[in-house]
Amino acid sequence: MARLFLVRHGETTANVLQQLDTALPGAHLTDFGARQGIRFGLDNPLAAPAVLLSSVANRAQQTAELIASAWDTDTAAIDDVHEVQVGDLEGRSDREAHEQFRDVVHAWHHGDLDARLPGGESLEMLRDRYVPVLDRLATENLRIEQPRDVYVVSHGAAIRLVAAHLAGVDPEFAMRNHLRNTDSVELELTPEGWQLIRWGALTDFTHEDNPLG
Repeated sequence: MARLFLVRHGETTANVLQQLDTALPGAHLTDFGARQGIRFGLDNPLAAPAVLLSSVANRAQQTAELIASAWDTDTAAIDDVHEVQVGDLEGRSDREAHEQFRDVVHAWHHGDLDARLPGGESLEMLRDRYVPVLDRLATENLRIEQPRDVYVVSHGAAIRLVAAHLAGVDPEFAMRNHLRNTDSVELELTPEGWQLIRWGALTDFTHEDNPLG
């Protein structure tokens, strides 16, 4: 059965400097990040036709282009699947900024849809732009007679927040299990809704680390 893969971009210069980098077009990949993109493509060869897309951020487009080169396929950038915006904290790397962002993310995972950083987005705003794109991609590619896998190169916080919402993932699990560069969340569309198949390196979920609580 065809699936949706939400792939975090490769390493960027902002990642190395631990800067909050959410505004478009954003940082570029490092040389190591470029190698991560190629490695993802080589380690995940296509066995069937698939759609490869990315956010419009530089780092996501570059990662998708490198994956496409390994797969010998095309890719395209799409709107509204970029990172959740941190507003006035943009570009900061200090501890206070990271703690502020962490506190807001904690509030989001525990149901406060309206919490937001000054000048930034709320969780409701993120969902309102991101989830309809995935619904459209599912209709165009997963709910058809011959379904195709869909790969979307996106961003760590946005992927975790949206995937947790779609698949009913336990908030503590989603907060605890960050996605490394080029990690992915794999979802399958069933008659009952989205089912979580993989979260980063995790596929065999134990009772103590169950994403569904």
